[in-house]
Amino acid sequence: MGISVMLLAYKEEENLRVLFPKLKQAMEQTGEEYELLVIDTKEPLDNTKALCEEVGAKYYNQEEPGFGGAYRKGIEVATMDKILALDSDGSHDPAHIPAIYEKFMEGYDVVIGSRYIKGGHTSDAKSSQIMSWMLNTAYRICLGIKAKDMSTNYRMYRTDQLKQIELTCRNYDVLEEILLKVKLLVGKKEFRIGESPISFNKRLYGESKRQLIPFIISYIKTLFRLIGMRLKGEQ
Repeated sequence: MGISVMLLAYKEEENLRVLFPKLKQAMEQTGEEYELLVIDTKEPLDNTKALCEEVGAKYYNQEEPGFGGAYRKGIEVATMDKILALDSDGSHDPAHIPAIYEKFMEGYDVVIGSRYIKGGHTSDAKSSQIMSWMLNTAYRICLGIKAKDMSTNYRMYRTDQLKQIELTCRNYDVLEEILLKVKLLVGKKEFRIGESPISFNKRLYGESKRQLIPFIISYIKTLFRLIGMRLKGEQ
């Protein structure tokens, strides 16, 4: 029993240094045992490993490329029965963790820290908000998943479910792939997904790693692939 906190890092040493104390404080409020898992790039680009040793976090290097590859590594090394994922750049405030945890313990398969339900907020530019709204609307309708914020990485999962599914997406679209495959694993009628409001902030240090055009293309390709998977899986 406990929570594996999964942090994917790409030159996030400065942000992690600020994040770790807040994260530990929030995790103590859950009353659960926890481990901090940091998944760094295949070849280290900063001193994240030394920082992890300093604060007692477990450090790993991803083996497969992309955000999806790092996500798969995090799932592989998680040892607790729950996984909490959040961004390493400071955009996800750890202060929301107790509320996400409480919601999850009501019996959900997945709980999303949501920008788009009542009480949620985002600091993204208007153009990014519009693109995100279009993306989330398309995926929600096409995949039949009742969640308003399917593209955020602030989530709590059941570890055994994630270890049973095979993830193939390389980029951020792995987030939607997870939701559909957990839904198909559990069963359409049994699958329970919840949302808890969060405030999404601007990153503390460094620049975003997302490249807009490849990001959009990968999401469009993945949408069609997941639609086919949904139709086949729900027959």
